[in-house]
Parts: sequence; C-alpha cells; structure tokens
Amino acid sequence: MIRVVLPAHLRTLAHVAGEVKLEVEEPVTQRAVLDALEARYPMLRGTIRDQDTKRRRAFLRVFACEQDLSHEEPDAALPDAVATGVEPLLIVGAMAGGS
Repeated sequence: MIRVVLPAHLRTLAHVAGEVKLEVEEPVTQRAVLDALEARYPMLRGTIRDQDTKRRRAFLRVFACEQDLSHEEPDAALPDAVATGVEPLLIVGAMAGGS
C-alpha cells in the first residue's frame, strides 16, 4: 500500500481528506504511483502531469524520505520506505516569490 500526500487544492479536487492510499504494482516508481492516482481519481488527470506528454508539471515537486525526487527519472524506483508504505510520497506545490 503506497501512501500519497497531496496539496490542499488537489485534495479538495479529489474529494479526499488526509493521505491517499493506493495499490501499486511493482516496480514502484513515480510514474506507477501517478498512474494509479489518476486511475483512482480521474479528476486529477492533467493537474499533476500533462495529459498528453505525462510530464510532471513544473510547479509541483515530489518528495520522499526527506529527499527531493523531482529531478529523478519517472521510472526510477522510489525508496523502499515509500514502496512498503512506511513513508508517504509527498506531492508539494512549488513556492515562488520575491521582494
């Protein structure tokens, strides 16, 4: 069971509170998790990844086990702690700003 934490606006869109729990086939990768997430919550299609290219949107970041995985290949294996459900995969809205 994979645990995913979504930003507030995507939780609202998907009508969920708290973490999302997903069954994901091996190998557990970002692509596999996002495929499972979009299959279970079709209203999220196009919000995290472009619908045509399947590339993650630039304003969203992916973290797990205190590591930024945003620049990892989509088919790279996620850490074992995520694959076993010990740690969640965090999808976080990027922050921008300045003075």
